[in-house]
Amino acid sequence: MSLSIQRTGTTARFSEAVIHNHTVYLAGQVSQLVEGDIHAQTQDVLGQIDEALARAGTDKSHLLSAQIWLRDMADYAAMNQRWDAWLSEVQAPVRACVQAPMAKPHYRIEIMVIAAQRA
Repeated sequence: MSLSIQRTGTTARFSEAVIHNHTVYLAGQVSQLVEGDIHAQTQDVLGQIDEALARAGTDKSHLLSAQIWLRDMADYAAMNQRWDAWLSEVQAPVRACVQAPMAKPHYRIEIMVIAAQRA
């Protein structure tokens, strides 16, 4: 049995995506908007996810799960406005959302998703 693992966007530290058995695992996506509020940062991250999924041969309609980290749970409702709009035309994946310290002070959100590849 051959084990097929594809890695894209690989650096010494991590890969942008790993594909195994037609399942796409994306690295956590953070916004590069230093001044952006939670609305802007969430929109930026969701756009990055769309682009990364497309490069891996899939899209948000194939999401299986999502993990969301917020710097401050006070941003939860505002983040959900963008999240709900982004998923408005597809079925939602399973999801967890927690508060966590971020790696850089301007990060307000990080999202990591897993998706099935399109057939």
